[in-house]
Amino acid sequence: MRHSYKVAVVGSGFAGLVTARELKREALLVTVFENANHVDSIWLFNSRVDTDLLGLDPNREIVHSSLYRSLRVNLPRQIMCFMDYSFMKKECGDPRTFPGHEEVLKFLEDFARDFRLMELIRFGHEVVRVELTDEARHKWVVESRTRETESRWESKEEVFEAVVICNGKHTEPKIVEFPGRDAWPGLQMHSHSYRTPEQFENKRTHSANDILKEISPLASQVHQAIRGPGSQLKRLENHDNAWQHSMIECARKDGKVVFQDGSIVDPDVIIHCTGYKFHFPFLRSNGTVTVDDNRVGPLYKHVFPPSLAPWLSFVALPYKAVPYIVMELQGKWVAKVLSGKVKLPTQAEMADSFEYENWLATQLDIRPPERWKEIMFFSMEKIKSYYGEKYRDAWDVDKWIQEVDCSN
Repeated sequence: MRHSYKVAVVGSGFAGLVTARELKREALLVTVFENANHVDSIWLFNSRVDTDLLGLDPNREIVHSSLYRSLRVNLPRQIMCFMDYSFMKKECGDPRTFPGHEEVLKFLEDFARDFRLMELIRFGHEVVRVELTDEARHKWVVESRTRETESRWESKEEVFEAVVICNGKHTEPKIVEFPGRDAWPGLQMHSHSYRTPEQFENKRTHSANDILKEISPLASQVHQAIRGPGSQLKRLENHDNAWQHSMIECARKDGKVVFQDGSIVDPDVIIHCTGYKFHFPFLRSNGTVTVDDNRVGPLYKHVFPPSLAPWLSFVALPYKAVPYIVMELQGKWVAKVLSGKVKLPTQAEMADSFEYENWLATQLDIRPPERWKEIMFFSMEKIKSYYGEKYRDAWDVDKWIQEVDCSN
């Protein structure tokens, strides 16, 4: 008889809900922690914004929703669904193929209700710590807190055998850096805190596509900075008061902004429409899992940290993938692994970064790279430490290769 592990899921968005369903289907004991008082607060409009509009202050009051009031999805509803649960048009709902955010929230509510997931969710529980406390028995402490009053929180610790992190990436803003940004006297904000266009009436603004279209009828001027070799100063079609530029070269203390194409404008507001960073402030992994240049790793197939698998996993990290398909497949994989129906490779095999090279060679029907090349690559720091600064001349590489070949 399989053991029914206790599994904590962090987040109740698309990824958290579908993962919880798959874990439940495998008869695992699931608890979902959700910071807000509603499923997937990302799709719940909130007129409030962060107390720091740029999102740089770590002590700011964070509003987890990034929605602006008029937002419509940028993917057809036909692809924003699960394999056995379609995002259908319903009576009294939004009939558009690219519906507004209210329709997405209703879809998630229906999904949670139809699969009886609401009873698994702890609403209003902010996860503040996830930490492995007993490696031998894979015991994870999940510490969460709930707000009792405006100034008082109550914390609680619980032990789980596995944790799946599904908290998304739409909370920690990523800011564009350019000389003079800190000293520029105008208003700067991240699109995370944009809600409605009225505050930009008669303003000269620097913004990006969707927000540009919404504020241009009210603003006096809108300037858009984009990356790419073909970016140059030009007026945008269908907009009398909007221009496209190359990226910002610098900002001046006198309020002017200089673009790399040489043009200069004098905006009142800069809106950073520059996306988000992965952020797991609650995860205590002693450096086992890190976020470097917005990449989370090391992870096997973007899901399992090799040394902590399968007891810690992540769902919905890949950027260049159809998100809803990936979320569901990853959730199914995690659930099947934890139930014992699917086996992971060994830790060493999962940590093998040469897997990709070997896969490419297999696709081309050629011999994979010799094993010593992989061992050499991962031994370089140790070799440098052993020989010191003279390693280039002191190390007999050919002899080393022969010894490695013989030992394998």
